[in-house]
Amino acid sequence: MAETRCGIGFDVHPFALGRKLILGGVEVEFHLGLAGHSDADVLTHAIIDALLGAAGLGDIGRHFPDTDPKYKDIASLLLLRDTAAMLDRDGWRVVNIDATIIAQRPRLSDHIDVMRQRLAVVLALDSTQVNIKATTTEKLGFTGREEGIAALAVTSILKSAV
Repeated sequence: MAETRCGIGFDVHPFALGRKLILGGVEVEFHLGLAGHSDADVLTHAIIDALLGAAGLGDIGRHFPDTDPKYKDIASLLLLRDTAAMLDRDGWRVVNIDATIIAQRPRLSDHIDVMRQRLAVVLALDSTQVNIKATTTEKLGFTGREEGIAALAVTSILKSAV
């Protein structure tokens, strides 16, 4: 009998001067980037947490701690690749991902398709299995005040019976 699980991931990073803004492995033109130990790709981090949670493997901090210098400024797509390998090792296959980026600015609609494609390639999925949306908070809260960006992800994984 096959086993299906789902997981939820959430991440947030504040804006920072002098950093590139990377979301879903895509560099987005903006005057601010996100602060973090890695490239601070909040979308990819939320997806990683959702996948790890679904597989019962803890969270991103457990596997890729921000106290480890080898993860300093690392591309989060590499962390996603390693996460996919962990799931594969345990017999899990990603079924789909649905994620939302929460940001007042910048506008992200022109970047969504490329993000979907980049994430799908790393996870060996069809881009139709990766859905990404972007929304604002109508100027409410820290994202509305343009202090940072948040992301939420939900994923389904499947383990086939042997």
